Amino acid sequence: MEWEDEAFVLGARSHGETGGVVELLTLERGRFVAHVAGAASRKMKPVLQPGSKVAVRYRSRMADQLGSATLEPMGEGLSALFDDPLALAGLSAAAAVAAGALPEREAHPGAFNAFEALTHAFSLTEAWPAVYVRFEAGLLQELGFGLDLSKCAATGTMDELIYVSPRTGRAVSREAGEPYKDKLLALPPFLLSAQQRLEPGDVAAGLALTGHFLEAFVFAVLNRPLPPARMWLMDRLVAEGRG
Repeated sequence: MEWEDEAFVLGARSHGETGGVVELLTLERGRFVAHVAGAASRKMKPVLQPGSKVAVRYRSRMADQLGSATLEPMGEGLSALFDDPLALAGLSAAAAVAAGALPEREAHPGAFNAFEALTHAFSLTEAWPAVYVRFEAGLLQELGFGLDLSKCAATGTMDELIYVSPRTGRAVSREAGEPYKDKLLALPPFLLSAQQRLEPGDVAAGLALTGHFLEAFVFAVLNRPLPPARMWLMDRLVAEGRG
């Protein structure tokens, strides 16, 4: 089995004295795990950081066995983010969520394209936290658990949608949700329209929303918690007034 593809590194761990097992999000084959010789070298360490884009050449004797891969960096790498620890935390969180949520060896080009769009957004200091929330919403959509924010689940109206049902993922209007507001999730306006201005608390509300459904419909089924990197990102954004 041999193939070539482009991919983002989601994570890596040591294997033997000099090698590593690398988790990749590929364009055509989804999440894939491969052995990389020389992964512990000084040359390869920057390439294996979460979020790095690489060209992959993969080979294995049998399709169901762990194969080996060679990786070549693509683009400018992550150097532009080295002075922004919060953006690096966001990139690590996105990689951890994708690694934990996506099934192995199942094509999800939508997830790849969303991850790529997010990597470009990290250069936009004020905007990327909202893009991160949309990335998680898109990942839910890709996995078949998309939020339905088109109209109120109770009345059908498209006006004043400010809640989401934690059970169904459908939007609820202000009037219909008033009696149950303590049990509903907040729907930040920027998830309804990219033209909406971000207000304080909107990103935190968005992360609480996508986090609820990722945890309930994806990670709980796999008997896993949300990745620590994702939890840490939410805490950092709130602590720095970016939530």
